[in-house]
Amino acid sequence: MFPDLFRDDVFTLETRRLFLRWPKAVDASQLAEIIGEKVVSQETATFPHPFTHQHAEERIVKGRSLNLSGNGVSLVLAHRKNPAQVLGLVGLGQLPNERPGDLSLGYLVARTHWGQGLATEAVQGLIDATFLYADAKSVGASVRVTNPGSRRVLERCGFQFAGSGMASRPAWGDTVSVDHYRLARRDWASLKGWRTPLPTERPEFRESA
Repeated sequence: MFPDLFRDDVFTLETRRLFLRWPKAVDASQLAEIIGEKVVSQETATFPHPFTHQHAEERIVKGRSLNLSGNGVSLVLAHRKNPAQVLGLVGLGQLPNERPGDLSLGYLVARTHWGQGLATEAVQGLIDATFLYADAKSVGASVRVTNPGSRRVLERCGFQFAGSGMASRPAWGDTVSVDHYRLARRDWASLKGWRTPLPTERPEFRESA
């Protein structure tokens, strides 16, 4: 699915304010603090509460394994002005019940940085790179109906509403009401003007030190 470019741990995707890079062991403490806030983890299906340092370490190992496999991608949001500062996570994966090439999107941002457009920036950057370089047909995402902020992120990124329903949250052992969204490759291609053009038409990649 994802080419060798994504499968090397020096891979870094740059956006205007962020570095999107592979998660590292040193990120565990910050991820535990970010996801440890219930207001953050309760909007997800896969992060339990409480979310401990051990959970963070396990998530980092899982994310790196996913990246290495080429079947998906899991990246940390780091601040360009301070690359050691972790601001959240963004990732794509293939769900078992989906057709090959139909990916599922997940993302979260630290509560202290809500309302700054960082999730939108990260999602746009990753979606651009995915449709440019990977064999993806579409990207889907589900958000809780009680989470208008996350819904706005998807809408700003060109996702189309695809219906409502109930979704299980394995980490919480319950079921919640969600809205489903989807972005097909052809729709993405027609929305390439969704953001102010950067100096290059393609996302900028670099090797981290």
